[in-house]
Amino acid sequence: MPVSYEVSPDEVKHVPARGRQVLVAVTVLVCLVVGWIVVARVLAGRSSVTGPIAEAASGTAYAAVAPVQRETVSNSLSIAGQFMPYQNVELHAKVAGYIKKIYVDIGDRVHAGQILAVLEVPELLAQVDEAKAAVHHAAEEVQRAHSEVSRAEANNVALHSNAERLVNTDKVRPGLIAQQELDDATAKDRASQAQVDAAKSSLAAAKQQLEVAKADQQHYAALSSYATITAPYDGVVTWRFADTGALVQAGTSSNTGMPVVTLAQVNILRLRIPVPESVVAKVRVGDSADVHVQATGEHFTGKVARFTDALDPSTRTMQVEIDVPNDKYALQPGMYADVQLQVQSRKDALTVPVQAVQRHNGKATVLLVDSHDRVQVRDIQPGLEDPNRIEVLSGLAEGNRVIVGNFDAYQQGQRVHPKPSELASSAAGATE
Repeated sequence: MPVSYEVSPDEVKHVPARGRQVLVAVTVLVCLVVGWIVVARVLAGRSSVTGPIAEAASGTAYAAVAPVQRETVSNSLSIAGQFMPYQNVELHAKVAGYIKKIYVDIGDRVHAGQILAVLEVPELLAQVDEAKAAVHHAAEEVQRAHSEVSRAEANNVALHSNAERLVNTDKVRPGLIAQQELDDATAKDRASQAQVDAAKSSLAAAKQQLEVAKADQQHYAALSSYATITAPYDGVVTWRFADTGALVQAGTSSNTGMPVVTLAQVNILRLRIPVPESVVAKVRVGDSADVHVQATGEHFTGKVARFTDALDPSTRTMQVEIDVPNDKYALQPGMYADVQLQVQSRKDALTVPVQAVQRHNGKATVLLVDSHDRVQVRDIQPGLEDPNRIEVLSGLAEGNRVIVGNFDAYQQGQRVHPKPSELASSAAGATE
């Protein structure tokens, strides 16, 4: 605060002339000193507040810069997907019959091989018994044929020996045995050999008939096993179409019989998402996906397991599937999920913030701050881009500094005061 000194007229009158001059000089000097101190304080305070403005006015402006650094950059697609059972099948009866017992209802969890329903087919039981009897009969025929072969071979051995004995005797003593007797013995030998061959053929036919009977038995036994309907895998019964005593038809291609139950495997789900045509070429097996289920609030990551590799002509989309474990059965088939699919990703890529790149006439440029803090306009070749950063394929090196935003405020060769950008720091925090 300024200090003032007042001298009354009476005091001045009583001071000698020379003393009055000295007094006036001292008073002026004191006022100058006090004024200089006040002005200095004001200037000091103003310079501390308006330093950047003063420097900007003198031609050196502040510039928000971000470093060129290596980070993971990915191109993502946001799309809605639907959960589907990993397997879903309608279980039909292979044979027609009545439901003797059904053991499950909707919502029941079953295991592979568990009996779900049993049919009653009386005529099929009779056919099974008939097939068993046919097998026994064919086996007896085989045994009888074996006996016939043995008998024919024994008879052939006796007749053949007799014929050889007569022939040998005739050689030693010609004329002793009549020729008619020799011819009869030889004919009987040959006839017995033919009987052996016939018996062997009958044995072979009996064996073939036994195989036919066994095949029929297996056929009817298989049909009999179809009267028991079992679960092909672990799953949940999602629908039941028949009750005890209901007549069900055989589920063949020429029949429109109703199924007995519908069984879905839900301990693993397929998250099916329709990917548009513009992104199809970029999808790869193993691509990462961020999944958020609105119904349950669950949030997890998954990977692309498979895709159709063909477009649906009606929607121009390709179906992509992600396998989702569901051991606790918290997710249900039919639920929707928001999927962030990372269709392209590159680790350790050279990147800059999105706000540091300006595009014009198909070219991408950045404002580079060199080691002398001067602005340079630099052309770059951009690569992958995500919401925060852009990959730089050429034009920059790691550690370079680029200006973020407000491009029109800077000119080529202009000297600036670099200041770390808040966008760069926030992006780094988000990456971590």
